[in-house]
Amino acid sequence: MLDYINYAVFGWYPYLALTVFLLGSLVRFDREQYSWRSGSSQLLRRRQLMWGSNLFHVGILVIFLGHFFGLLTPIWVFDAIGISHGAKQVMAIVVGGVAGIVCFVGLSMLLHRRLFDPRIRRTSSFGDIAVLILLYAQLILGLLTITVSLQHLDGEEMVKFMRWAQGILTLQPSASQYVADAAPIFRAHLFLGLTIFLVFPFTRLVHIWSAPVWYLGRQGYQIVRTTRRGVHPAE
Repeated sequence: MLDYINYAVFGWYPYLALTVFLLGSLVRFDREQYSWRSGSSQLLRRRQLMWGSNLFHVGILVIFLGHFFGLLTPIWVFDAIGISHGAKQVMAIVVGGVAGIVCFVGLSMLLHRRLFDPRIRRTSSFGDIAVLILLYAQLILGLLTITVSLQHLDGEEMVKFMRWAQGILTLQPSASQYVADAAPIFRAHLFLGLTIFLVFPFTRLVHIWSAPVWYLGRQGYQIVRTTRRGVHPAE
């Protein structure tokens, strides 16, 4: 029974989550771009918003890139450049820990601002609050995994997660066996991470796809000419 649950959660659930993530994001980006915003509250507690948002985004970006390259880079690449599994584990603990704390501080400020300011709370939807709480829970789980990682500095635990992630990416549901004996805190972290991918298209997280990089592909610019009587946009 436990083997079946492990296979379903870590063998097939990733494909459900990633399929919904990709197709849902595509559909929403194509049809409902104007729906991925929260009620405007930028003028309220603006200083707290600025600090919280900057700390959160810096931390989460480092965490995302660390997970992406750390899990999906083939193991032989690290072996070829002389980075041992233990060294990689220590690097992940240090960099991930610092980025996690930065992100935690920023997210705490954003969550406090949204929950405890009555005016901001009134402009917040259930989704606005739920996604912050979901990210908060995932971040706490991630920080707690450090306590377990410190007990396995040989890096073998991390290798298991790399084999699992790369196995899923190469369409091998049987890769679930690699995390079958992982510590419960890691399994909870993986499950909640997959769940975030699952709900991603239905939350404000889709604003990631609206990053300013799209302006790099623009064919031209809006030209504004100034006259004595006023400012008129060019046709």
